[in-house]
Amino acid sequence: QVQLVESGGGLVQAGGSLRLSCAATGRTFSTYAMGWFRQAPGKEREFVATISGITSTTLYADSVKGRFTISRDNAKNTVYLQMNSLKAEDTAVYYCAAGYSNLAAIRFNSYRYWGQGTQVTVSS
Repeated sequence: QVQLVESGGGLVQAGGSLRLSCAATGRTFSTYAMGWFRQAPGKEREFVATISGITSTTLYADSVKGRFTISRDNAKNTVYLQMNSLKAEDTAVYYCAAGYSNLAAIRFNSYRYWGQGTQVTVSS
């Protein structure tokens, strides 16, 4: 069983930055992929970024590429999402997720465990 706890959300002005953290407990953190997804009101949950286990290969949604950076610290069992140049359309609840395998994945059903989410609100 893996437990994921997100933190770092909040209210920020457009153009600002936030860093989200997701602390994991349970099985060997370094061996599985981690992902960030988000869900805005009235919209479906969408992929944001992923980082593979072992090699730390990263993938990003086009909407965040160049602005967001995903990283992981295996010694701390933590994955991060650094968000820069935030826009109003980035407003959403952000969820971290742990994958079934070490492969980076963009599909929702590639992830087995989910955190409770953290709210990010960007004011314009």
